[in-house]
Formats: sequence, structure tokens, C-alpha cells
Amino acid sequence: MPIQDTLSSWDQLLEIARQNTSARRLRRPGQSPSTEPIPSSLHKLPPDATPPVLLYRDTNSWCPFCERVWFALEEKEIPFATEFIDLTNKPKWYTDLVPTTLVPAAKIEGQLVYESKDILLALEEKFGTTLFPDDPEENAIARQLVEDAETNGFKEAAYKFLRVTPADSDELASFQATFEAKLDELEEALGKYPGPYFVSTFSLVDIMYSPHLDRLAANLPVYRGYHIKGNERYPRINAWFEALKHRPAYHRVKSDNITNNLLLRRRWGVEPIGNPLPLDPVDSQSLQYRAEAAERLSDNREVAIGDILKNSGVQALAKDGDISAVQEAVDLHLRLLADYLIHGNGEFLPGGRTGGKDSSTDPTVAAVGAITLAYVRNRICAPRDMSAGAATAFRAAADKVLASIY
Repeated sequence: MPIQDTLSSWDQLLEIARQNTSARRLRRPGQSPSTEPIPSSLHKLPPDATPPVLLYRDTNSWCPFCERVWFALEEKEIPFATEFIDLTNKPKWYTDLVPTTLVPAAKIEGQLVYESKDILLALEEKFGTTLFPDDPEENAIARQLVEDAETNGFKEAAYKFLRVTPADSDELASFQATFEAKLDELEEALGKYPGPYFVSTFSLVDIMYSPHLDRLAANLPVYRGYHIKGNERYPRINAWFEALKHRPAYHRVKSDNITNNLLLRRRWGVEPIGNPLPLDPVDSQSLQYRAEAAERLSDNREVAIGDILKNSGVQALAKDGDISAVQEAVDLHLRLLADYLIHGNGEFLPGGRTGGKDSSTDPTVAAVGAITLAYVRNRICAPRDMSAGAATAFRAAADKVLASIY
């Protein structure tokens, strides 16, 4: 029996996915990105009320400085709206509005604030649920650590080691030694208070460092052969990473390793020297994340299909300029992927309910399927399109479906 006759419809897939995840996004027809995360605290607003914060951020949701602000907004449960700025073609109204022309910027109760640290401090001043310690002495120390995060040279040393092409091995070793010295300083700072954070409680200090350390932990093994996670030299930094995993806001705002590595290469032109990091097996098997990925794919399928037809190269397989058959094959394989994400039990894999490799009977359909699955695997961007956990589940499912059918 042909695969298309055994699969659920898109509407059925969307309904089942939504029964298994609470994750939702707002559609943005004709805009980039095509969807927008719904702040977890938006329900706190009265109907038709305007959120007190408007966040201006990058369209790819990758900017680490924007992530800082988003992280704080989620932790403090502040309702907010988002205005996405295309960094490759910034609108004039934005460059006129923001003196630096950079992101992030925010209007907080109508007042413009820019630079991530200043936005964080303004949110702290305006809204409750403090992200600084209550103890006055410790509060002062935390505030100084926030200032130090911008001035202690950590980011400069880290990104020089990661991005700058060294003249020779001695210069690379020098970059690495300078970076390791900065990591040693963070390791020491994390030992000043009991618990895994920089001070006795989770604070703005952790938010200042989180996006950068996440990206470095993903990028350095692939681009420099250097590991932060699992490195015995940094037990406190690794305990800090583990502690962040228990914060729901962190999972809403973080990128996944593949997104971080793909964007580094595309944005900065750095060439990898090692293999991609393996997918997180926990995230890839989580029903919650699988359902979220299926919900995102099902709800946003028209945009996904349009993107594949335009940018993946599948149109070259169209016969006599008629792309209808190609479009049908793209739709089929995306539906196959969504079905596997939801059921995940091998029912349609070879020998399962589809009767084997029926999709590859037509070589063109098989080729379109292979291109489609490979393209969407690396096209999705977390958290632009879905959470990092859902993106991991999505990529793992795409790998499984591709390997099992072809």
C-alpha cells in the first residue's frame, strides 16, 4: 500500500501533536521569521492590553545579547511583545530610533533602552521578581559581577580563540592560553558561594554569561577541538551548565548545538576541523519535544514547503517545468516526518505498516524525499523555529526516516 494512503492527514497530525505539547507560536504570514514565540507570561495581561515591554531583536533569534534579555523577561515573567529586525537589511526607522543601530533594544513602558546590560538593569528596576540577591552585600557583589562580565575581557578572549585565524600554531596556543585563563577566572568565581551559580541564587550574572558559554561549548569542539563540557579543569562551570538545565526559561531561549555551529560558519566563515557534536539522546526521545516539533512542522507546513521548493534545489527534478509532482513529494515526506515524530514506533519503517520502501519506487519521488529531509534537518533554527529540545528531536527523526526508507 502506498505510504500516502497510510498516513494521517495534516490536520490529524496537528491535532494529535497539540494534545501532547503545550508549546504554541504565533503565525506571521509573509514575514520573517514566519512564527513568533508566545511569552510564557502573556496570559497575565488583561484582554487587548499592550505588553509593558517591546523587545527589538534579530530575526534568527541567535544573537546572544538578545537572548540575555529574553532569558530575563521569561525568568521575571514579564509579558512582552517582539519586533524582529533583519540585521542584513535594517529598516531606517530602526537605525533612526536606536543610536547604536544594534540589537537588542527595548521600549520599557514606552521608554527606549538599548545595550543588553542596560536593558537588564532597567527591567530589574521596573519590575518585581528580582534577579539579584536580597542580602545587600551580596547584591552589591552581584551587580559588580554584571559590570565585570562586560569589561573583564572574557568575550574578547573567547571569540579571538574561536574566530580569528592564527598565523601559526604558536599564536593559536597563545589564544588558547589567554582564553583558558579567563575560564579559570570564571571557575574561581563560581566557587565563592555555595550552590552552582555565581552568587547564592540564580541571578543576572548567570544570564550575562549563559548565551556566550552555551555557544562556546557548542562551537569550540567542532572548530577548535577544545571542550568545555566534560573538561575536568572546569568542574564548577560544568555544574553550572547542569543547574541551568533545571530552569524552564533557559530551555525556551537557548539554541541547540547544530544551530550554533551552522550559524557560526554562515555568519563568520569559520571552517570546522572536527565532526558535529552528537544529538542529545534525551531530547531526541522526549515525547514533549517530539510533539512540539511535529506541531511546529504541521502548523507551519505551507511556509516549510514553499521554502523547500524555493531554496533546496528540488525544482531541478521537475519534469517539463511542472513542479506539482515535486510539491506533492515534498508534502508527502514532511508528513511522513511529522507522523514519525508523533508515533515514533517504527510503524512505517521498512517491514512496518507501509510495506517497506514504497516511497522509493519512483526514483524522482525518492530523490525529492532525500533532498527534503536533508534540507529541513539543517534548515531549522532553534529557538527561531522551535525550542532547542524540539529541534534536536526534529533532526533525530529526520535522520531516522531518511536512513530507514532509502
